[in-house]
Amino acid sequence: MSNLNVRFNLLIYNMDYKNKKIAILGYGIEGQDVEKYLKSHGANVTILDKKFDENYLGHLKDFEIIVRSPGVRFDLPEILDAKNNGVKITSAINIFFEECPAKIIGVTGTKGKGTASTLIYEILKSDNQDVYLAGNIGKPYLELLPKLNKNSFVILEMSSFQLIDMDKSPHIAVVLNITIDHLDWHTDRAEYVDAKKNIVIHQSPSDFAIINEDYETPKIFAKVAGGKVILFSKSSLDSKFKEYLLLRGEHNLENIAAAVAVGRILNVDEEKILESVKNFKGLEHRLELVATIDGKSFYNDSFATGPQPTIAAIKSFTEPETIILGGSDKGLDYSELGKVISEKKNVQNIILIGQIRQKIADSFKGLPFKGQIIDLGISDMPTIVKKASEVTPKGGVVILSPAAASFDMFENYKDRGNQFKEAVQSLGEDK
Repeated sequence: MSNLNVRFNLLIYNMDYKNKKIAILGYGIEGQDVEKYLKSHGANVTILDKKFDENYLGHLKDFEIIVRSPGVRFDLPEILDAKNNGVKITSAINIFFEECPAKIIGVTGTKGKGTASTLIYEILKSDNQDVYLAGNIGKPYLELLPKLNKNSFVILEMSSFQLIDMDKSPHIAVVLNITIDHLDWHTDRAEYVDAKKNIVIHQSPSDFAIINEDYETPKIFAKVAGGKVILFSKSSLDSKFKEYLLLRGEHNLENIAAAVAVGRILNVDEEKILESVKNFKGLEHRLELVATIDGKSFYNDSFATGPQPTIAAIKSFTEPETIILGGSDKGLDYSELGKVISEKKNVQNIILIGQIRQKIADSFKGLPFKGQIIDLGISDMPTIVKKASEVTPKGGVVILSPAAASFDMFENYKDRGNQFKEAVQSLGEDK
């Protein structure tokens, strides 16, 4: 598509939305991106958010179009009522898919989406492609539209909140492992998994579904994918992609295998793929090495807001481990986490913090955990880090991998991770 055609498409979009009464439900980062985009196309935009008005859903039938933010369920009675009265219900991600002239690479999974998306971006960037990392981990995607053409690539980390009402799928869909998360939002596990299936269901035969074959749930996606299915596995990953890595953790081999598969589909030179993998350090707040102080290494894994990424972090080390666990409740099951920790002989200390700490402590009942369990309650981060350092031997590692959300004690997972890093740096300065 030429730049002229791109502008023509945007002009049509402008005509469709000019002077239309549009409500944006939710005013987070995505809602703000939608507001800028629609106002630039002449729309009459109203922001509706519970933060501003408890009755924000009270007059949805007054609008022609409603744009749902990811945190707002699509099936609220007020939204369904408006839909039945002829109001169009959409979302920012649906608008982007309708208007984007570029090839979209979508990545989903319970964890690992950000790491895999960023590594794919690095691989395509090394190949001098016109590539953009957007959405939850990159730039707001609607503001990218004027920059894109048919030769561009946009990589999107896609959550279940975004996918649940999607009616389009990306050109290349990457499906990592899918366990369970966000049961405080989804009605049950089936709805969570079904939401993610939309990343492959609406593909055409010329599209690609890159699917993790190491787990049963992702393999179900292969049966419903509209595109050509390509399976990947960390066990079949070439040995050259496993050696001398800066990216720590056995679980990250799955993210590497997915990114390598995408690079090969797009005919990126093998040496460029390899160089990108070897130079990739990972993402902030994902098993991020903060510092080594007195022979003890401190890792920030604050992004681990559920048991599965914490289990992966624990399995990434053979050194003596001190794990900082706990936070706010998302309705998750910690029984598997308790079992893994009890069986992992190098886990010497568990420090429990936050609202969910008793639920995590209960996961050890009846299990042969030989380490020390320390309950610090609602403590500040310097206190937590100091205690972790005191109980960890030289040569050991301290891992903030909470397996829980952060909202009981911190603004978000980034705030929690940043406070951890500051406390670790202060600990080093005191030496």
